[in-house]
Amino acid sequence: MDKIDRAILKSLAADARASVSQIAERVGLSQSACTRRIQALEVSGQITGYGARLGHKTLGFHVTALVDITLSTQVEEDLARFERAVSEIDGIVECALISGAHDYRLKIVAKDLDDYERLHREHLGRLPGVTTISSSFVLRSVPTRSEADALFGAA
Repeated sequence: MDKIDRAILKSLAADARASVSQIAERVGLSQSACTRRIQALEVSGQITGYGARLGHKTLGFHVTALVDITLSTQVEEDLARFERAVSEIDGIVECALISGAHDYRLKIVAKDLDDYERLHREHLGRLPGVTTISSSFVLRSVPTRSEADALFGAA
């Protein structure tokens, strides 16, 4: 990956809807050369997809919970069963296997605390192998740099 590839990634991270011609102009390439580079970044897995960032609050989801889960075992089959079950629950937007005192951290969005309580009661408490659930609520999201800026620097 060279400086031009990083510039393409930063451009796409800032605006995934930008046309190839706009990106090519920003990074100083012809449209065809830019297209080839974008395709190579996709094939190599450095670009894994394109999407929109959703405004949770404007969509009616006012609560974000970070939930730490501890399982009774860390046997691969139990981890896989837990992960399959989590993937079926609406509202869970991220799930990460983590190191430390807990096994998983979930990011959950809910309409309000009643909605979160319902999700906890109907789904989280019934997940296979769960021994502890510890929920924290986001009070404020702090703006950070884009993913591309964090990986490659702002310059």
